Amino acid sequence: MKFLPGLPVVNQGSGLTVPALAATLVALAFASLAVGRYPLDVSAVAQTLMSALGAPGQFNHPGAHSTPETIVLLVRLPRAVAAMAAGAGLALAGSHYQTIFRNPMASPALLGVSAGAGFGASLALLLRQPLWMVEAAGFSCGLATVSLVFAAHRIIGGRSIVTLVLCGMTMSALFQALISLAKYVADPVDVLPSITFWLMGGLAKVDSSDALLVAGVVLLASAPLYLLRWRICLLALGDDEAAALGVSVARLQILVIVCATLMSACVTCVAGIVGWVGLLIPHIARMIVGLEPNRLFPATALLGAIFLLGVDDIARSLSVIEIPLGVLTSILGAPFFFFLLLRTRLGSWA
Repeated sequence: MKFLPGLPVVNQGSGLTVPALAATLVALAFASLAVGRYPLDVSAVAQTLMSALGAPGQFNHPGAHSTPETIVLLVRLPRAVAAMAAGAGLALAGSHYQTIFRNPMASPALLGVSAGAGFGASLALLLRQPLWMVEAAGFSCGLATVSLVFAAHRIIGGRSIVTLVLCGMTMSALFQALISLAKYVADPVDVLPSITFWLMGGLAKVDSSDALLVAGVVLLASAPLYLLRWRICLLALGDDEAAALGVSVARLQILVIVCATLMSACVTCVAGIVGWVGLLIPHIARMIVGLEPNRLFPATALLGAIFLLGVDDIARSLSVIEIPLGVLTSILGAPFFFFLLLRTRLGSWA
């Protein structure tokens, strides 16, 4: 059985797959608190976490912590939470876009949310605004871009999902041009590097408030998608078939786009533009667990969290200078996706 033209589903998985992924994520998250340019013993990490659980009121007071506690609680833990939430959000957004657009190449950036958020953040950086304004501008411009896509789709009288995608591609190209314009007029000494590094993605400046923001938005936006997972799965059959089965296609498509946009915009405003997660991870999840929504939804979220957390660990540990997160996801994602396409083309998967 094939989900979409392109990569097939090769394995229906087992009931233990999702718990195994969850255990892997927990182990990786714990290891992430120990690794880095200042390595810590596992016992020190465990003791720090136990102490924090016993005295949660001291969490945001650096003076109340020793050096290991400061590193774990105020630096690595928020970053790990943000990486897991961002990975899960991007993977779920990409998976649902691929479903409603019935396109194996669909990603969270399809309707221009990444380009819009990038322009908003670039404009705030150009105006030398503080970090919270940069994040707010990125989030609001990402949402505004998708709203403009819907407005353009309505103005031209588009009735198909293909027209909506074309409007998204047009708006994305427009905001990419505006990003280039912002970089062109930026001060090359300090502002231009800030814009460039932000667009390459990264979690170096994430704090506890950012981590809670991303985790909260991803949880809230993914909740309706999980509750309606069976109906959303029917959209992959086609609009007519889904409508014949009692699905309100237009309303459900709008709901999916709104939830996916919220997750993508929030992740982008905090972590910058991080590609390939929303494109690659949904395919891997379908290959591992199949199409059954009760397993596919959590598997997609867990795989996205595992992937981005692992890549972030590499980004901050591989060299003295931190590697941009978006660069690493592309370096790792592009060859692996090509490998999947090659295996499919050779017919080695049925």
